[in-house]
Amino acid sequence: MLRKLAVLTFALVASIQSAAAFNVIVPAQERRCFFETLDKGDNLHISFQVGEGGHLDVDFWITDPTESLVEDARKSASATYNHVATQKGKYEYCFSNTFSTLTEKTVGFNVLVMKPHKEDPTHKSDPLDNEIRELAAGIEEIKNEQEYTMARERTHRNTAESTNSRVVWWSLFQSGILFLVCVFQITYLKRFFEVKRVV
Repeated sequence: MLRKLAVLTFALVASIQSAAAFNVIVPAQERRCFFETLDKGDNLHISFQVGEGGHLDVDFWITDPTESLVEDARKSASATYNHVATQKGKYEYCFSNTFSTLTEKTVGFNVLVMKPHKEDPTHKSDPLDNEIRELAAGIEEIKNEQEYTMARERTHRNTAESTNSRVVWWSLFQSGILFLVCVFQITYLKRFFEVKRVV
């Protein structure tokens, strides 16, 4: 039983071709493209989150081997896409910041390629095998959600720190103005009440 479980786990891990998490900086007026070589029936899962820069948005698209657009998002801060390959070849996905004139963007993204499960006709389908496959898919989704949540937390923390810094500097500026006004009023009132002698 233990050996069978180990074999099923190995088969499940082998069915996941690749899984990776990346961060990329997309300068203003530029784009960054990547590709995955897929077989027909492979499932390409991509999720991304803009962590820093401007309004936290980028353009995103996926093209198939014939360079036809299969997914498209304009000025998106975050998204998740699943695409099942309809043909074998190179699938390209791009993050574009061409609409921005000054601000670079930092994009964190996860890529997961799942191979379809092929049933062995000589063996009967095992319910444990199906359960392990479903469990592994669930674990991958949880992992992607955790990475997405961490990216959101980082974005919100950066926003809070920026806001805090602005509040501190504005408070110091107001304190300086208040001090100058006090000095001016004291000086003015002092002169107002000075007794002037006529010689």
